Amino acid sequence: MAGHTDRFAAIVTHASLWALDQFSPTTDHAYCWRREMTPEMTAANSPHRFVGRIATPTLVVHAASGYRVPIGEGLRRGTGCWAHRRCRPTRMAAVRTGSCTSQSENHWVMTPQHTKVWYQVVIVFLSEHALGESAELPEMLGVPSRL
Repeated sequence: MAGHTDRFAAIVTHASLWALDQFSPTTDHAYCWRREMTPEMTAANSPHRFVGRIATPTLVVHAASGYRVPIGEGLRRGTGCWAHRRCRPTRMAAVRTGSCTSQSENHWVMTPQHTKVWYQVVIVFLSEHALGESAELPEMLGVPSRL
């Protein structure tokens, strides 16, 4: 969606797909993916092909131990945006694009403490980018206090 519209003030993406041609052989449900998506559909609809159109501030959240959508998709999404001039952040913690990973979670963030941190990071990001308000990140993250 980020590469097709600029109507949103901010976008939060969790465990999202990025490079469909590289994703299909790495997911734990590759057979299902191949059944639903032809190579032509994959090539035409891969989000990474539209990185040049992304101007909306985006928070990339991805769990490190997911097999459904491996962490590589989130990392490629973040670095693809960071490398592209139009959506490059001014700092790694993110003025325009941020990244929050959880080492022990899989596709879903289910541990109560991690879920709490997930929501805090999302609220801080949306407060700043969608509402124009200042908000502080949780100290336990050990990162700069603002995205």
